[in-house]
Amino acid sequence: MSKRNLIASAVVGAFALGSSAVVSADPLNDLHKEEAKIHTAAAKSQEKINNLYEQSQELFVEYRGIVDETENLKVYNDYVATLVADQQRGIDSLQTQIDGIEGVKRGIVPLMFRMIDSLEKFIDLDVPINLEERKARVERLRDVMANSNVTTSEQFRQVIEAYQIENTYGKAIRSYQGTFDYQGTEVTVDFFNLGRTALMALSLDQKTAWIWDNDARAWEVLDDSYVSSVVYAVRMANALVPPDLLELPIKAAE
Repeated sequence: MSKRNLIASAVVGAFALGSSAVVSADPLNDLHKEEAKIHTAAAKSQEKINNLYEQSQELFVEYRGIVDETENLKVYNDYVATLVADQQRGIDSLQTQIDGIEGVKRGIVPLMFRMIDSLEKFIDLDVPINLEERKARVERLRDVMANSNVTTSEQFRQVIEAYQIENTYGKAIRSYQGTFDYQGTEVTVDFFNLGRTALMALSLDQKTAWIWDNDARAWEVLDDSYVSSVVYAVRMANALVPPDLLELPIKAAE
């Protein structure tokens, strides 16, 4: 009986030792598993931290870019505001001028009519160079003044242009063909004018020459000794011969 008990006790002890080893091994495995989980979790956390850091860096760079762009826009907006203010001053100035246009028109229109009247009187008293053309120009000016479709500025431009054309008659040396009345007979001639200093006429057969006497407001026949000079003057004005000194009957200035 004692031997059996010893054997049984030994068997029971062996089982007890085996069970103890199993039991003691399970917590160790659990610890390893938990540690592995912790490492895995830590790795994932580190990865998240890395991602967040990269995102924060990107956001920081983007933020700096936005700040720089905001500063640039502020400077540009200040510049544009200066331009707008300058343009507004220009607009205000133009508006002031526009508001005063009616007053200007009320003053300029009567002035233009006086200028046209003065021009017509001047032509009537002047040496009759291109007389018909000049009178026709005055009539066109009167038609323009009566045309509602022509702006005041265009009317004024044409009046000034007519005065400028009149000014050229005092400087030019020209020859042109036309007619004039001599003692009741209409004669076709070549006119020659030396500015407003002298106006002469040469018959087409180049045998007779006349000179305009502005004091008498009439044509006078020139002495035959001047005919050749008038012929040369007409040819010179038409660029048929080179310029040269001529002997012409010019009145001395008073």
